[in-house]
Amino acid sequence: MKKIIFSLCMILSLCACAPSVENEITAPEDVRAASAVSGMYSNKAYGWGLKKNVKAPPEIPEETKTLMNLQHAYYLDTIPKTLYLTFDEGYENGYTAKILDVLKENDVKAAFFITGPYLEKETDLVRRMVSEGHTVGNHTVHHPSMPQVTDNEKLKKEITDLNDRFYELFGQNMKYIRPPKGEYSERTLALSNDLGYTSVFWSFAYQDWDVNKQRGTDYAYKTITDGVHDGCVLLLHAVSKDNAEVLDRVIKDLKADGFVFRSLDEFGTKSNF
Repeated sequence: MKKIIFSLCMILSLCACAPSVENEITAPEDVRAASAVSGMYSNKAYGWGLKKNVKAPPEIPEETKTLMNLQHAYYLDTIPKTLYLTFDEGYENGYTAKILDVLKENDVKAAFFITGPYLEKETDLVRRMVSEGHTVGNHTVHHPSMPQVTDNEKLKKEITDLNDRFYELFGQNMKYIRPPKGEYSERTLALSNDLGYTSVFWSFAYQDWDVNKQRGTDYAYKTITDGVHDGCVLLLHAVSKDNAEVLDRVIKDLKADGFVFRSLDEFGTKSNF
């Protein structure tokens, strides 16, 4: 494990849900010095909540940005008219193939964050993601809240076992990780960083993961297009019928508005400032 030396570690106050996109985050309550020698990091758990703005980046406390940057975790780029389209894949609901069709037709590369069961059950879909040039990211084997896995070796296995199986199937290593439920701690960010991963959060999401509460394509379209901003990292869930049906319209209209969809490998600033 490489040594990471830094002197300031922030304890943040965020609202936790799965994911908590509607809740405002608050600034840290205090500051704790970490010991680089002992490798001690705070395991105080936080949920990735954010205060959304219309057609503008969300409001994030400076202390949160500092911690993100220290541990190479990103949620926003600053390149004008740039978008990053990402999907979380915990299980299949019959829409990913259509999503892949739309992405191919519109020449858009996306990132799909998958779990262990998804990789095993939907190997053909993952193979298609790989063959069509999309990024496949690590969402852990079992989708636990990472701070709740307090044994470092067990948490490492949640990450490395998925990568090893992915490599066995496709001959590639995963480079990006999205913490399940958006829940993280200083410790889990540092552990992911030590394993060579870039943690990817998001600057836009909405309540699209509940398959029983789909609100129609017009709602999905307005919510997504109102939330888009320069450097936006879009989180969508592929289990959403609305997302699958509206994606072509969203992509075409955002392109017409001058936005460019990029892959995570093209991330511009590597900074949240």
